[in-house]
Amino acid sequence: MSTKSILDAPKKMVFKALKKTRKVAESANDYALNRTEGVVSETIVVAEQWQTVANKAIKDSFKIAATNQDLVFTALTGVKKHMKLSKKRFTKLTA
Repeated sequence: MSTKSILDAPKKMVFKALKKTRKVAESANDYALNRTEGVVSETIVVAEQWQTVANKAIKDSFKIAATNQDLVFTALTGVKKHMKLSKKRFTKLTA
């Protein structure tokens, strides 16, 4: 018997197993890659939606801040007018 014929069968089995292992690894890699792309794409979509919400919140908060600022200055103007009037009245009372 030649050694070549004895080693051919195990050699073929090893190469067949390696080929199948490579196919399984490629399949797993493709699956992982596709799932990762899906997750990243979904994350980008959700991030864009949250960015829209944040932009709207910031714009609305500026409107509210402007309104509050106007209210404060209106109140201060009213207090100033009231203090001037009170000073005039107090001056008349003490004079």
